Amino acid sequence: MSAPYILVLFYSRHGATAEMARHIARGIEQGGIEARLRTVPAISTECEAVAPSIPEDGALYASLDDLKNCSGLALGSPTRFGNMAAPLKYFLDGTSNLWLTGALVGKPAGVFTSTASLHGGQETTLLSMIMPLLHHGMLITGLPYSESALLNTTGGGTPYGPSHHAGADGKRKLDEHEIALCRALGLRLAATAQKLESPRG
Repeated sequence: MSAPYILVLFYSRHGATAEMARHIARGIEQGGIEARLRTVPAISTECEAVAPSIPEDGALYASLDDLKNCSGLALGSPTRFGNMAAPLKYFLDGTSNLWLTGALVGKPAGVFTSTASLHGGQETTLLSMIMPLLHHGMLITGLPYSESALLNTTGGGTPYGPSHHAGADGKRKLDEHEIALCRALGLRLAATAQKLESPRG
């Protein structure tokens, strides 16, 4: 049996969501579990894949087996009109078999997002990603207000999951609070996955 891992599955257009994914992965690994970074290919407006079969750089494309065999999931997307981006939705729409077999039931999950504007739909995007995870029976792990960065942030950050305000030009870097909240989600996912796995061992 392979070692447990948390899947950090994301789509990133300009790099901000990918950077958040890397900080979440660091938190997961700090919590003592492997983090597996995976992305999804871009699609056209006709919902057909338009990216090469293997990414030129960065994270590999996710497979359904990556999702099926994970001990937990961090799911991330930039905001598209207050919703998750189409490539991530397209991937999730192809997970019906995992739903039918209950492969994800009882596993912890968290969500994260990045937006160009401060009030550009961060919370609705996070909620749009939570809904299919609830249908899969996953246990949603948000961010409690015991995380001081959640109270002090002047950029992104919500109790539904980490968020980032990238600015209109997409060039605003993650600030210390946004990074802290990404790491905190990773730690919470790792700790929750370990607690859920321990009675089975």
